[in-house]
Amino acid sequence: MVRLLANWLLSAVALLIVSHLVSGFRVGSLGAALIAALVFGLLNATVGLLLKLVTLPLTILTLGVFLLVVNAFVLKLTSGFVPGFQILSFGAAFWGAAVLALIQMLFRFLVSEADEA
Repeated sequence: MVRLLANWLLSAVALLIVSHLVSGFRVGSLGAALIAALVFGLLNATVGLLLKLVTLPLTILTLGVFLLVVNAFVLKLTSGFVPGFQILSFGAAFWGAAVLALIQMLFRFLVSEADEA
């Protein structure tokens, strides 16, 4: 349970960081980031999973790069549900998805390093 809450908080922090790095990607507050992280996770586990299955051949053809497009779509969809979380264009969603993936990969690395120590 603690790990789940930590992942949720780290996802919210990652969204806040992305909002400072990507133009057109806006998060109003920590509360909005927490709700957006929760909604994004739920949408990614449902709609995102379905899209990833349907677009699997294209994902294989592009060596996985198309997953950024799927994640961008899910991020843009999330912005429609969460007040205070706004993505102005699909381009901002795409670059936001790319930066978000890098930040979350860094967080996972740091957490795994801390677990080993």
